[in-house]
Amino acid sequence: MSAPGRPELAAVAECVRRVADAELLPRYERVGHTFKADGSLVTEADTACQEALTAELARLAPAIPLMGEEMTATEQAGHLAGGEAGLWILDPLDGTGNFAVGIPFFSISLALVVAGRVELAVVYHPTTGECFTAERGAGAWLGDEPLGGGFQPDLGHASALVDFKRLPAGLAAALATHPPYRSQRSFGSVALDWCWVAAGRCHLYVHGGQKVWDLAAGSLILSEAGGHAATLEGEPVFEPALASRSAVAALDGDLFTQWQAWLRAAGEGSGASPG
Repeated sequence: MSAPGRPELAAVAECVRRVADAELLPRYERVGHTFKADGSLVTEADTACQEALTAELARLAPAIPLMGEEMTATEQAGHLAGGEAGLWILDPLDGTGNFAVGIPFFSISLALVVAGRVELAVVYHPTTGECFTAERGAGAWLGDEPLGGGFQPDLGHASALVDFKRLPAGLAAALATHPPYRSQRSFGSVALDWCWVAAGRCHLYVHGGQKVWDLAAGSLILSEAGGHAATLEGEPVFEPALASRSAVAALDGDLFTQWQAWLRAAGEGSGASPG
């Protein structure tokens, strides 16, 4: 099934770039912020970007509605329930905490979901101008260059992107005290994390709980680059639902299998459920 009036990926990426350059970069380091009811940070840039991209996409593909992070949970659930024919899923500013204090690692993440599957994906990093894109069955790219392939180390020589905050305590402790990899990073933008694994900049990934707008675009980009991902329980990561999902990922298949096995054993050894 295809979305009615589905636009070309290049046109979608251009919309994202245009809005980021107009709404995010002028506010960078100079933006007021408040906190949501759940304690998470929101800036005027989040809402301005969501409003501007909603308008741009309505002109580009008027039949496809948009669900954004800065909507109410009721609005989000309604869009997800009615999105079988096509739905944009948007994180207008992934890495708001970085953005608000001047750390140049944040992104816009946009995915087109049709009948429960991500079909198009764009993740744009405004401060570098890097644009990661993917189309189901057609590949993934950084700009004009295809993603995928290249040298991948064994587990002991790999670098890992690890979000300790949301992992089960026992698993986080095992990773902190007896890591199976060579080095670890945490940058603060889930969408860019997925893309950096797809680009081979880090080899392993684990995150204990991300939202559908965090992972929708990035998970397709990694998959189309030839990468592998699952939840800590071994289920598919993407699901068109509001509940948080864990994520385990690697670009290389053998490395992914080793990483999954280590995480499973560490979770069992700590006495904690991996999810």
